Amino acid sequence: MRWIISLSTVLVATLLIFQVAHARTAKPMLHGKHWIAITGKPLAATTGAMILHQGGNAVDSACAMLAATSTMFDVLSWGGETQVLIYNPNTGKVIGINALGVAPTGATAEFFRSRGLPYPPQYGPLAAVTPGTSGGLMVMLAEFGTMSLAEVLAPAMELAAGYPMEAQTVDSIERLKEEIKKWLYSKQLFLTHAGKEREDPAMGEIFRPD
Repeated sequence: MRWIISLSTVLVATLLIFQVAHARTAKPMLHGKHWIAITGKPLAATTGAMILHQGGNAVDSACAMLAATSTMFDVLSWGGETQVLIYNPNTGKVIGINALGVAPTGATAEFFRSRGLPYPPQYGPLAAVTPGTSGGLMVMLAEFGTMSLAEVLAPAMELAAGYPMEAQTVDSIERLKEEIKKWLYSKQLFLTHAGKEREDPAMGEIFRPD
């Protein structure tokens, strides 16, 4: 009996991408006889594999990967949103979970117009919505998982204590550092080498998202 799950926030295979001539990439074929764990962060995919090896089902694994990815992903974090499709082999049906962030009650058109804004800004606290990912994860786990919340969050908790930064992430931070500098706490968190030519964390540097 197999479950099939799709997460819009964890779509990219995490096997290494090998660089070839003319800036093209070659991605190896993915093979899975019993299961496959796929997400946009290699360490998060490892988390999914760990949960499956521990006896969890596909939903348990997806919840663990979502938690790990949210912990590690600078542009997603736990303030993100998640849409889920789950195939239930018991019923033969596909279930959809819409864990979109909800706009705060005060985020009205009048509120933004009163501040001279024709629409919500792209960055900053006024751009934020009420996070939906955490609620979606708990619904997934409660309705279709087999493991406890503590069990599926354990790998993410370990990553929250520190994880090695990836090249793509540090390059993104460096590219957007002038925008990051506008926000005091973002500057303190992400620009760990302030004043140097490259102010972002170094690739492989242990980053603590606290």
